Amino acid sequence: MEHSPQPPGFESERRHHADRRRRVWRSVWYGSFNPRRRSPSRRVDDSRFQWIDWHSADLLAVSIGILLLSAADAFLTAILLVHGAAEENPVMAPLAYGNIAVFTALKMGMTGAGIVMMVFLARYRFMRVIRVEYVMYAILCIYVWLVAYEIWMLRSAGDIPLL
Repeated sequence: MEHSPQPPGFESERRHHADRRRRVWRSVWYGSFNPRRRSPSRRVDDSRFQWIDWHSADLLAVSIGILLLSAADAFLTAILLVHGAAEENPVMAPLAYGNIAVFTALKMGMTGAGIVMMVFLARYRFMRVIRVEYVMYAILCIYVWLVAYEIWMLRSAGDIPLL
């Protein structure tokens, strides 16, 4: 296809010959430390969902805390099941009484995927009422309570030395 002639006073080609799309790793490195979307756009009416590239450090701490407490929950649940406790979660019960490795892997995988999704949607309002970021704090508190309850159940059993 032939290009149309340029008007007088214009250069035929102003672009540099280095293709910036070939510098993938430089772009990833630069974008990791210099994000563009740190807050939602000013034009709120353009979309209902605004996503950002850079999240606060407390979301990382909450995410890691939820994952660690989920692993502790899986471990304590396995110990309680060996000593006669019953799994009350109808989704996890068939797995808990089967292969414990599959139970733990699936529990950690589902928890991890849920955390990634919640961090991605951290600024979104759940049911237009509460930000998902605050839901993550609530989940962290629930996990703290659950692990404390499981430790209490193990201690009250008497024959299981723990802590």
